[in-house]
Amino acid sequence: MCGLTGFIGGNKSYNILDSSPIINSMLSKIHHRGPDDHGTWSDSNNRVILGHKRLSIIDTSIAGHQPMHSHSKRYVIIFNGEIYNQAELKTKLNNDNKAPNWSGTSDTEILLACFDGWGVKKTISNCVGMFSIALWDREYKKLNLIVDRVGEKPLYYGWQGSGKSRTFLFGSELKALKEHPAFEKDINRDSISLLMRHSYIPQPNSIWKGIHKLEPGNILTISLNNTEPKLLKYWSANEAIKTSKLNKKHISKEEAVSQFDVLLKNIISKQMLADVPVGAFLSGGVDSSTIAAHMQAQSTSKIKTFTIGFNEDKQNEAEYARKIANYLGTDHTELILSATDAKNIIPMIPTIYDEPFADSSQIPTYLVSKLARNDVKVALTGDGADEILCGYNRYQVSKKLWGKFNEIPHSLRKIGGQVIQNIPSSILNSIHKLYPGGNKSNNFSDRVYKGARLLKAKNIDQFYRDFISYWDDPESLIIKSKEPTTILNGNLENIENMTDIERMMYLDLLSYLPGDILTKVDRASMANSLETRLPFLDHRLIEFAWSLPNEYKYDKGQTKLILKEVLNKYVPKKLYDRPKQGFGIPINEWLRGSLRDWGEDLLSEQKLENQGFFDAKKIRKKWLEHQSGKSNWQHQIWNVLMFQSWLQENK
Repeated sequence: MCGLTGFIGGNKSYNILDSSPIINSMLSKIHHRGPDDHGTWSDSNNRVILGHKRLSIIDTSIAGHQPMHSHSKRYVIIFNGEIYNQAELKTKLNNDNKAPNWSGTSDTEILLACFDGWGVKKTISNCVGMFSIALWDREYKKLNLIVDRVGEKPLYYGWQGSGKSRTFLFGSELKALKEHPAFEKDINRDSISLLMRHSYIPQPNSIWKGIHKLEPGNILTISLNNTEPKLLKYWSANEAIKTSKLNKKHISKEEAVSQFDVLLKNIISKQMLADVPVGAFLSGGVDSSTIAAHMQAQSTSKIKTFTIGFNEDKQNEAEYARKIANYLGTDHTELILSATDAKNIIPMIPTIYDEPFADSSQIPTYLVSKLARNDVKVALTGDGADEILCGYNRYQVSKKLWGKFNEIPHSLRKIGGQVIQNIPSSILNSIHKLYPGGNKSNNFSDRVYKGARLLKAKNIDQFYRDFISYWDDPESLIIKSKEPTTILNGNLENIENMTDIERMMYLDLLSYLPGDILTKVDRASMANSLETRLPFLDHRLIEFAWSLPNEYKYDKGQTKLILKEVLNKYVPKKLYDRPKQGFGIPINEWLRGSLRDWGEDLLSEQKLENQGFFDAKKIRKKWLEHQSGKSNWQHQIWNVLMFQSWLQENK
């Protein structure tokens, strides 16, 4: 795992001496992504410069130094990630008589040899791995930016500046791009609307105008002669799922479990390969326990596993992880943290995540990464299983609600929803108090209004987006903003004959997974110079899961059925069979307690009005209702606070 950055264009009078301080400054901001080595390469005639920070994992010798040239000298690469099938690619090159005289054993050298032998698209289509790549083609004087199929590794890009200083910037993190003198630092208000709705900013948008996230499965090509980025999709989740559904497997559940088990075993075997210590995150849940069980079964020594817990009992899963670790016989490290330990991370969040990001599990993810980095340089995680095996409870809840709503004609639902939304909240809350056991702190009127919005949904896509939204009308909250079109509000390739649950899984695979989960894991781990690997996101496993009958994944309210059957082979059910818990912290209580002064400062009415981004009165209303205990607005408020703290850091 590494960090990369660079640029093309800019002032023609620049020479390599002018550019060196700039690229070195950009690299200094992503030192955490690669503290072991660094390098730069430039071509002043073509006004291109590449910079790389290396976290040495495979072939830690100088033979793995980047930027690296292909043996033909045509290509120069900076590469972040891992190619897990590098041995197979090397064998194929040898069989095709296209192998060079190898200088080392790094996957970077193998990747470059493949580019020389097969070209860019064929090479990437044959790679199994996680990666973001910047590849300069010296023959055609063009830059290729490439990201993996599901978006495990980030890559930002965009033109900045004007006139002679206009420059195309790219890099693993925004903080590197900001160091370039052409960077304009113009906040994209429309992206704030997305943040308020989702707690993250979905691709291809970013918090800065003119800067984009390269979407998964794409190759972007640009040159000084053709300045408009051209996108080529080498892998499409849409096409992969269509193909998998057309080739539905007609096998028994027992055979499906066996095939899934073997495939996952082989994937994990490849992902355990490294020239440095490797471990695993272990929460004690189904996903991480399955990864740890497979790793231990394939290891001749005790694998290292890591978990954190909190003093607050209801947030502490450490005991479950400990039982799994003891049963598997892993070398387990457990750290129980106080609320103070967690809250001490909050001032670091704007720097770690680089743009506003408001999934509060960002804090424990950072802390477990920090714990693991004391003993290992690579950690495998269980992320991604929920999206491919129907693991989220919201899928089942949404299916039931939509099933009932959809029985009513849309025209009637639309009228009914509007009527409900026109009822004053004071009347709704008064009605609620008449019912025995009515709870004054459960946001009753707001839940009713949310239900009314769901009632008006035209289809399952709109229903699901509204169901998982935090601020339902962010355009009215953000001054002078218009919410961009995304996969979740209309810009989605259709797949016929999908069930409602499949539709929601598909939406999450394309949006929530890369935008939230993978962003969270990448930034938290790399801030600690730790490489994380995610076996469940191997594209072959994704395609296999989509080829299985739905009842093998979810049935009668039970989720991830096939994965649980796999885990049963390694761990007794009694050790992991419990309700699903998130990797959360008690933000609700903290905002009324020890974080109250911090929140009050960031959300003061005067500050909000002076900054000019938010409707201050709406924010204050939510904040005061939360403080009074009348309502629980932790998610909505956390979204705003994460923007405010980021804004304060990025004055």
